[in-house]
Amino acid sequence: MTNKSVTRRGVLKSGAVAGTGLALPTIFTASSAAAYTNEPTGSSVTLGFNVPQTGPYAEEGNDELLAQQLAVEHLNGEGDGGCLNTFSSKALQGNGILGKKVEFVTGDTQTKSDAARASAKSMIEKDGAVMINGGSSSGVAVAVQGLCQEAGVIFMAGLTHANDTTGKDKKANGFRHFFNAYMSGAALAPVLAAEMGNERRAYHLTADYNWGWTQEESIVASTEALGWETVNTVKTPLASTDFSSYIAPVLNSGADVLVLNHYGGNMVNSLTNAIQFGLLDKVANGKDFKIVVPLYSELMAAGAGENIKGVLGSMNWNWQLQDEGTKAFVKSFGEKYGKPPSNSAQTCYAQTLLYADACERAGTFNPCGVVEALEDFEFDGLGNGPTWYRGADHQCFKDVLVVRGNENPTNAYDTLEIVEITPRAQVEYDPEHPMFAGGELGQCNPGA
Repeated sequence: MTNKSVTRRGVLKSGAVAGTGLALPTIFTASSAAAYTNEPTGSSVTLGFNVPQTGPYAEEGNDELLAQQLAVEHLNGEGDGGCLNTFSSKALQGNGILGKKVEFVTGDTQTKSDAARASAKSMIEKDGAVMINGGSSSGVAVAVQGLCQEAGVIFMAGLTHANDTTGKDKKANGFRHFFNAYMSGAALAPVLAAEMGNERRAYHLTADYNWGWTQEESIVASTEALGWETVNTVKTPLASTDFSSYIAPVLNSGADVLVLNHYGGNMVNSLTNAIQFGLLDKVANGKDFKIVVPLYSELMAAGAGENIKGVLGSMNWNWQLQDEGTKAFVKSFGEKYGKPPSNSAQTCYAQTLLYADACERAGTFNPCGVVEALEDFEFDGLGNGPTWYRGADHQCFKDVLVVRGNENPTNAYDTLEIVEITPRAQVEYDPEHPMFAGGELGQCNPGA
């Protein structure tokens, strides 16, 4: 990065200093009267936490909400400060954001795009939220990101893994800390080939919405590049709870690997059905049959129980990492809630702190100032080591984890073991990569 001065919608900003994650003061020349949507005028500022509190991803959403509440406590100087103590940027002082106490409102996305947009719209229009964070579905993320762009507030995405979120559906007011489907393929495929060989025949069951589609595309491309053959790809409704009718055809398909492009309760149910059909006891094409779950979470692993043992997948983050940011967050979360956090919780916690930090460094809640503070921001101390928020598409880049269901867990939370920490360089890609083609980032929208 190089120093820059950019004039945008009345904003004059001096750019970040390369490698430090710190920026020179920002000067805003626009009139303060209705300069941007929900400009805080009192002693507090309101954030909107929009998570699935009901529906197939509710368990993820409830964990996200716990982390968001913890982030607010730390921003307001309560508790032990968590990652404020390890974050490479030192702009946050535990006195709120820009001296204003942080308050929050919540909404239930129900893992439905229309419901998520409605709850986000209510938080923006009725509650004065200046930022929306959360979600555990890419369909929801794309819908809410579009709404936030139109409304003139910042969207700090939660758990969204579809390539589309920072691909064809990217928006200037939206930012994603979570990794994506392409990164899962890039990290997972070499491990699959090393452990299962290059001559495998894969059958895909795929959640029928934008995340499932791009996850399937990414895993197919990455495994076929290493010699695998794709036997069939079958879409399954998000509302499905019994996948028996989808599992039965796998037995006579000629496949020797089942790839479950499912998440949350869907994955728990489809994996359970696959085990009930005895797939892991089968031999096909002279090879032991295998199951792969490309996107994992601790909550899914716990829900699947014994069935998860030995099954490979990828993750954005895991509580067992030993970097200082992870240890600080796990300690705070564990002491408050009595359990380790999930990777969806870590994402929403980090995104809340990143937004607050960007406001502090920009000297404003104006979305355009926040956008410039986050674009090409490099930081450490929030988990996963050195991380980069790329300005071209607002996608975060950091190391990716390949994990396996633990064969010999020592406690209820020891469900997954880290097989490999894939270096960031291996999962990076050009912003114009075909899987991310289409759409324009556009300009920030400050709203009012």
